[in-house]
Amino acid sequence: MLIALLGPTASGKTHLAVELAYTLGGEIISADSRQLYRRMDIGTGKDLSEYVYNGQPIAYHLIDVLEPGEQCNLFEYQQMFYEVYEQLSARHTPMILCGGSGMYAEALLRNYELAPVAPDRELREKLEMLSDAELTAILAAHQTLHNSTDTSSRKRLIRAVEIALANPETHKSKRKGIESLIFAIDLPQQARWQRIETRLTARLEVGLVEEVQSLLNEGIAPENLIYYGLEYKFVTLYLLGKIATREELFRQLNIAIRQFAKRQMTYLRGMERRGLQLYWLNGLEPTETLLTTIRETIRQYGSRRANA
Repeated sequence: MLIALLGPTASGKTHLAVELAYTLGGEIISADSRQLYRRMDIGTGKDLSEYVYNGQPIAYHLIDVLEPGEQCNLFEYQQMFYEVYEQLSARHTPMILCGGSGMYAEALLRNYELAPVAPDRELREKLEMLSDAELTAILAAHQTLHNSTDTSSRKRLIRAVEIALANPETHKSKRKGIESLIFAIDLPQQARWQRIETRLTARLEVGLVEEVQSLLNEGIAPENLIYYGLEYKFVTLYLLGKIATREELFRQLNIAIRQFAKRQMTYLRGMERRGLQLYWLNGLEPTETLLTTIRETIRQYGSRRANA
């Protein structure tokens, strides 16, 4: 069985997932679309130092598997996930799917089958003429799976529309569905905002700007970093002189991350409306309390399944 642990940015998912994996003897599979990339550590919040508990390393997957500048769509992520899933299933290893990319998680949990979508230059030229609002409307009309959660830059928004138009009817895969329990972390807005601000301050202090500068020095095109959105978009614009001061960088980025977290929560609520059962966790509670809640939910699920 797959345990999914989802939630907005800065909700404490990684820490909780590591302790849960330790408790269950499991391994973690990332459901974060940006943690796929090597050397994009601070801006994506990999927090790899946290993948140790009581001196025991916790194995993780789908982190640091691609080079910066590469683009990975939902179909490609699915294929990588299934490869890991089958390996761990063969070993009967408990799996914790952890991340904030709701679109990626839902594609797995609802067992969607998507076709690979090659870039369509002619279509992109037409889409470039539309406003962000018009693109978002097209996205909403064509597929519930694709929404604004994973569109933190205009390029990602256009790519999402391109994929949605190429997959007009998302349907269930012939692959056997994944048995899963889905937990989602909720936080009051003010607490979420405070954690975002605190974490952003820390990331800037430990070298977020320098990380992005290093990627640019490698020869990665600015537009490719802007494509990844949020930290990489705004810091790149700052380094290009399009954001004047570090204070203005902080202000704009803080607002953007708040907005992104709100969209993530909206997406999670939408997953419920689309038929998935989510067990909500109070993100203000201590980790041990949350672990107890998760373990009890797993126990009850197992009992119901045994008696069915």
